[in-house]
Parts: sequence; structure tokens; C-alpha cells
Amino acid sequence: MMKILIITTAVMMYALLVGYATADSWVLSTQCPPSFELTKQNQCKLVSLYQQYESLQDQGVGGLKTALPENRDGFSPQQIDLGRYLFFDPYLSKDNTISCASCHNPDLGFADGAALSAGVGGQLGTRSAPSLWNVAFKERLFWDGRADSLEAQIEGPLYHPTEMGLTRVELLNKLNASETYVSLFKQAFDIQRTGLIQLPDIYSAIIAFETSLISLNSRYDWYAHGYADALTQPELEGLNIFRSFVARCAECHTPPLFTNQQYAVIGSPELKGMPFDIGAQSHLELPDLRGGFQVPSLRNIELTAPYMHNGAFSDLRSSVVFYTEGRGHAVPEDENLKLHWHIWEPNLTETEIDRLVDFLKTLTDESLKPVKPEAVPSGLAVP
Repeated sequence: MMKILIITTAVMMYALLVGYATADSWVLSTQCPPSFELTKQNQCKLVSLYQQYESLQDQGVGGLKTALPENRDGFSPQQIDLGRYLFFDPYLSKDNTISCASCHNPDLGFADGAALSAGVGGQLGTRSAPSLWNVAFKERLFWDGRADSLEAQIEGPLYHPTEMGLTRVELLNKLNASETYVSLFKQAFDIQRTGLIQLPDIYSAIIAFETSLISLNSRYDWYAHGYADALTQPELEGLNIFRSFVARCAECHTPPLFTNQQYAVIGSPELKGMPFDIGAQSHLELPDLRGGFQVPSLRNIELTAPYMHNGAFSDLRSSVVFYTEGRGHAVPEDENLKLHWHIWEPNLTETEIDRLVDFLKTLTDESLKPVKPEAVPSGLAVP
């Protein structure tokens, strides 16, 4: 009760400074996003052809008709739509300049096109922003895999001083000071008991939107589901190289998500002037994972340059070339990394590299890209 009173007082003081937005015209959607089915319980459940398949080991490496892992869904249309507004609203940052979409831009594959992402005040981070496509299937989040849930992941950028820069109390005060947001949260959640927006509801709304970001309808997927003419001959050659025991791409970038969701130490270079990034060792304290990072999905990889955890490669072809230039060639001399056994010297030809790039571009699919709101409840400009 004391905590509620403290927050209420702060909300009233903040409201006097920023004023209230008009809430009457804001109504959340009652329809699920495409590729989701609305249940009688008002929940949006994912529908995909991949759900018809079983994980068959006898298909070999990179089997086409492989099942999806479990995913997060079951949110209401209203919660997803509210999350969309929150995602694009810079009101969720300390200085009202940075939104979730600033680092996860839908037009850039839900990345930001930068080697190192920038937060409030233009402060640079130490890694690039990973794509959010198909994040509903992810078992661990961040490049180093330190978060084991989307709830834990969300707290990272919201409260980090170089990213969005808020405290928990500041976030609650700002949203509860907005008559429009209070009205929208009442539409999406049961907040009648206290009349106040609570942190779990904020997290749930953002997660609801993020888990609706599904990309499983690329030309590769058409081919995987049986449409033989979906890929050109050069692209098919690239697929065969991708699945081969020479290139070994599919052993880590496993279909249909094109990631095995594991850690890998690959020895990619650091940006000039940047210290060595120990990656997963920072939280797992395992020497073998020094310099190790989560294997990223290759979905929409064509759109998410630059590549690697630090944007070391500016284009897709350069990142492919890295894997054929020799095991450990970019590892600093003073580092003794335990490189993943798949990292070796396939000695791919220039043509084979080109064909791999051709194939990777068939994984592009923006057919379910959500609509960017023209306005957000805070009244701030949408970045």
C-alpha cells in the first residue's frame, strides 16, 4: 500500500509537468496479426505450416521439413497492439528520444544498421543490435545469452544508463501520468484493482508485440514446403553448399529458424580500438566460452548489415568470406580461444561464396512486417 501511495504521488506531480493526453480516440485492435488465429479465449495463436512437421533426424543436415521449437504466444490482440505503441514510443526513454524501434527498426530487419548501437545522449554501446524477427522462439537473449526470458531481456535496455536510461520508478511514473496509456492498459489488462499500470503489464505488452514478429514466409520457405520453382538455379546451388559437409553452415544455422540456439566461439575480429569482448564467459564463467556468442538466426540476414556481434563486416559477402579464410585467422595473438569445431578451412571458391550469398538472400521475408504507428499515445514524434 505504501509503495502504491508513493507512486501515485509521483504520478500526480509528473502529470502537472507533462499534462494528460486525450484518451477518448485511442482504441486497441481486436484482430490478431497475420499468421495468428484468434481463439475463443481472445488469444492469438501462431499458425504455420512448419507445425505440421516433426523433427526428423534422417533428413540429414539442414533438413527442409523440420519442426519449429516451442514459441511464446497466447497474448490478446489488445496486448499486442498496446505493445506496438510502446515499442515505437520514445516516451519510454529518459530523454524522450529513444524508442525500442530506434535500435530495432522494422525497415532494417529489426536491427539498426549500426556496428554499435546508440542510446540516450548518443552514447554508444559495445555491441550491435540483434534482429527481433522470430524472437518468440528464442531460448536465450542478447548476444551473450545472459537473459533466459523475454522479461529479463526487456529490463536490460529499459534501465541501462547508455540505452534507454530509465529507472523502474521513472518508467511507472511516466506511463501512469498519461491518461491515454492508463486507458489503453485498462483495455489490455485488468488494472482496475489499483488503477495503476504495473511493471509486469508493461513487460507483457512489449513481449506480446515482439512475439508477433514472425518471419517464416520467404522464398526458401516456399521451396521447403514443396514449391520447387521458388528458388533459382544459383540459389539452389547455394542451398546445397549451405547444407554440405564442406561449408557446414547448416550445422549451426539449422532450419527452419536458421540457428541451433547454442553458443559458438568463432574468432571474429574486434573493431579497431575496441577491447576484446569475452562474450558468454562474462556470465557463464566458463573458459571454453571466452569470446563465445549466441548463434544468430539468418532470417532476413540481407537486411541486418553490418554483421557479427560488433558489426565487424559491412556486407554479407565479407561475413561469408570470413569463414573460409582460415581457422582462427582473426584471433588476437594474446588470446587462446577454444574455437568451435565447425570453424575450419573449407576453401570455398569465389563462385561458391557468391552462391552462398545468393541463397542467404532467399531468407528475406517482410510479409508480416507490422505497421509503424503514425502517432503514439505520448504525443511525441515517432522516430
